[in-house]
Amino acid sequence: MHIDPESGLLGDIRQVPSPNCDARPDGSPIDLLVIHAISLPAGEFGGPWIDALFCNRLDPAAHPDFTGICQLTVSAHALIRRDGEIAQYVPFQQRAWHAGQSQFQGREACNDFSIGIELEGCDNKPFEPVQYQRLARLTRALMHTYPDIKPERVVGHSDIAPGRKTDPGPHFDWPQFRQLLTETQD
Repeated sequence: MHIDPESGLLGDIRQVPSPNCDARPDGSPIDLLVIHAISLPAGEFGGPWIDALFCNRLDPAAHPDFTGICQLTVSAHALIRRDGEIAQYVPFQQRAWHAGQSQFQGREACNDFSIGIELEGCDNKPFEPVQYQRLARLTRALMHTYPDIKPERVVGHSDIAPGRKTDPGPHFDWPQFRQLLTETQD
């Protein structure tokens, strides 16, 4: 897996440019990776809804769950679907709008210095083995391109927004992911 350091894009994956991003503040290092989980509608997988949400095209009439979120302007840098497909929405050197109100080790506004990766999933279902494998490979590529991201600086959304967010949830197997991270070589 290769990240072009000039463009901030992953090669050979589906690119779905999101308008929900902007420049990082000057001098802001990229030194945190935040793992999220998303399913649209809640608890359902597949379909075009995540792409639509991140590209401001979510139709509120398509599902009752969408009426409360269709106006959100949110994004992530990338999504790993249940089958292992990766889609990229925001170049890694840009600021994606994934963390919301957040703080890590006393620093607020985590979007300024983090990369956000969504896993297609939810709090009450296990993730797929291929998602862990792809996440480990992507994480290693990110750590290679952005060496300030260290294993101890890979956290869940719930870690930077406790009480507000629960993802990636209790079914995310951190020990399995960390083991794969040490085994994965690109």
